[in-house]
Amino acid sequence: MFSFFDSRFHKKNLLLTAIILGSTLVAQAQLLSPRGEALAKRLSMDQKIDQRLLFPTAVPDRVILNLTEKPETSVAVNWRTETSITQGTVQWAEATAGPEFQKKIHSLTATTEFLSVQNGDVVIEANYHAARLDSLAPGQTYVYRVGSGDHWSEWFQFHTPKPKESLSFLYFGDAQNNLKSMWSRVVREAYRKMPEVDFMLHAGDLINRSNEDIEWGEWFYAGSFIHATVPTMMTPGNHEYAKGVILSPQWKKQFNLPANGPKGLEETCYQINYANLKVISLDAEQIDESKMFADAQAQWLDSILTHDPRPWTVLTLHYPFFSTNPKRDNAKLREQFKPIVDKHKIDLVLQGHDHAYGRGSVTNTLTTTKTREKISSTVYVVSVSGPKMYDVSDDPWMERRAQNTQLFQLLTLKGNEIVYEAFTANGELYDSFVLKKDKSGHNTIVNKIPKMPERLTKE
Repeated sequence: MFSFFDSRFHKKNLLLTAIILGSTLVAQAQLLSPRGEALAKRLSMDQKIDQRLLFPTAVPDRVILNLTEKPETSVAVNWRTETSITQGTVQWAEATAGPEFQKKIHSLTATTEFLSVQNGDVVIEANYHAARLDSLAPGQTYVYRVGSGDHWSEWFQFHTPKPKESLSFLYFGDAQNNLKSMWSRVVREAYRKMPEVDFMLHAGDLINRSNEDIEWGEWFYAGSFIHATVPTMMTPGNHEYAKGVILSPQWKKQFNLPANGPKGLEETCYQINYANLKVISLDAEQIDESKMFADAQAQWLDSILTHDPRPWTVLTLHYPFFSTNPKRDNAKLREQFKPIVDKHKIDLVLQGHDHAYGRGSVTNTLTTTKTREKISSTVYVVSVSGPKMYDVSDDPWMERRAQNTQLFQLLTLKGNEIVYEAFTANGELYDSFVLKKDKSGHNTIVNKIPKMPERLTKE
């Protein structure tokens, strides 16, 4: 394949060849820009890399909505441009049935941060723009676009949920590998089946190598406009960290997550609060690597559940409390954090890391032998959405297992019930249960497992 970035070609020859070959407008914009010219002179790229996913232009890319700590009335938005674009703007309005919303547009100037990342011999420089839309009306539909000058995204549309009404969200285990080629079908099938979800949750290892910008480019490409229209939250996995427990340099630039957790763990350990649901992200890698941050997260988790509870609580972290892998066991995590889960009877714990599927309920340990309180249980799930697969054990905590299976999960909260459904990459229902909460706060699990046999073969 011909490379537009081959340094043997003069700028004019590059532009002429691009036009002759019917290059995309994005590629042409790169070639015409000063940044594109400089890259063309000094870079020799791998022929297999889709350079449009790697290098920014004046036109916004990697547009994403993130949940704020108050998702019923606010939303955060991020995007990327080349460095010649030094300021970004969000334009937004209440959606209308026609184009008349353009008469009542609000504008908000974004904050802008520069990032330079070196992958091998290649340097990728970009400006990342972030903004937050506040004072939104619950239950309303909005449109927005991002950009500046002559360079704008399309108009995207999103919805804010109504307090104390039904909520639904998609949960994905590790995407990690072959993001453009093989994870893309999973996130797109999930959206095709459930386009009205309120948010998406990623349980870590979104990519494989923490600072590889082409992998982040493929992750954004796979989700495409879905990232820009369905607010997202994510917890970091071990692959979002480099050696030395160094967080991916892209994480805080390209995402815009709450900073309401323990000091030093902003945007990795945090909470999201709906009227009837609290969703909590723990930074599992920092629990594993740092006693200081493990203790801080344990104290913080206990505090927020004591002083600011919600009827339903979902906890997400990358490392599983109970592994699906026959060679793994996170005993240190379980020893420190399961007593907190049990004390507050957290309803669901959504995890990744083990590249297999396992779902089961584990009893909340009683605090004393004399208590007459009914025994309750927490449901633990481990799942994987990407194509990298590990063996699954026969540990009895699991009521439903799978290996060599890419999945996504839909959770719907309505009143005193959560309906859980796990689907395979081709859209088949693989697992299901209903979690019912009584007036005293105790849960009953009603299994709805389909007749499909468990997928336990390696191929």
